[in-house]
Amino acid sequence: MSRIGKKPILIPPGVDVTISDGLVGVSGPKGVLSRAFHVSVSVNVVDIEGGKGVVVTVRNPDAVHDRAQWGTARAILANMVAGVANGFTRSLEVNGVGFRVNVVGEKILMNLGFSHDVEFDLPQGVAAKTDKNVLILTGIDRELVGQTAARIRKLRVPEPYKGKGIKYTEETIRRKAGKAAKAGE
Repeated sequence: MSRIGKKPILIPPGVDVTISDGLVGVSGPKGVLSRAFHVSVSVNVVDIEGGKGVVVTVRNPDAVHDRAQWGTARAILANMVAGVANGFTRSLEVNGVGFRVNVVGEKILMNLGFSHDVEFDLPQGVAAKTDKNVLILTGIDRELVGQTAARIRKLRVPEPYKGKGIKYTEETIRRKAGKAAKAGE
């Protein structure tokens, strides 16, 4: 059995889960998300400890593929419930001499040491703001926020000698020593 899949998801107040034709919709104060899950996965809303909860089950809990879908579906559904209730945030730090980042409408303009400025279009559902050299991405879809942060980081991956580039704020860059001068010459 899937240890993650069999845990129920508690629905916080103000969040509503609807299930119709294999499509699971979650609505809350931050917005609305919907997703279709694998055919072997079934989602049910039940009463748990005086409140509502969501239980995810599969057709055959002994099949390896179904167990994988079980845990995955439960984790995705838990992220959907948390996203519409609280939202998700991902922070990126831009390091380097002359490196800048600005948010203009639905675009991020970055000066990353190239001969040209880099322009990044934000996807629908992700908002951005800057605080000096820190870019903060927010949204209700955890997958979309994380993928957007990864795509921005990929524009200028931090290098190990000076640490120049775009990194997650909680990330630590392992630094390398530069060239050592020869002794005695």
